[in-house]
Amino acid sequence: QVQLAESGGGLVQAGGSLRLSCVASGSRFSSSSLGWSRQAPGKEREFVAAISWGGGRTSYADSVKGRITITRDNAKNTVYLQMNSLKPEDTAVYYCAASGKYGVGTRESWYEFWGQGTQVTVSS
Repeated sequence: QVQLAESGGGLVQAGGSLRLSCVASGSRFSSSSLGWSRQAPGKEREFVAAISWGGGRTSYADSVKGRITITRDNAKNTVYLQMNSLKPEDTAVYYCAASGKYGVGTRESWYEFWGQGTQVTVSS
């Protein structure tokens, strides 16, 4: 089992930055691949970024490439999402997710465990 708790969301102006954190509890964190997804009002949840268990492989949605970076610190059981050059269309609830599968997952079905989400609002 892995329990996930996101933090770091908030209100920011367009062009600004935020760093989201997701702290995991449970013995499987270091062997889990991790990801971030987001859900905007009235839309389906969509993939944002993913990282392999060792951190050597990452994957990003085209809409965030070059602006968002996913990293992990296994010693702290934490995965981060550094978001720069934020746009109003980045406004959403951001969810952290974990999977025991090897590699990186870009589909919701890849992940077994989900956090409760943290709200990010970007004003224009």
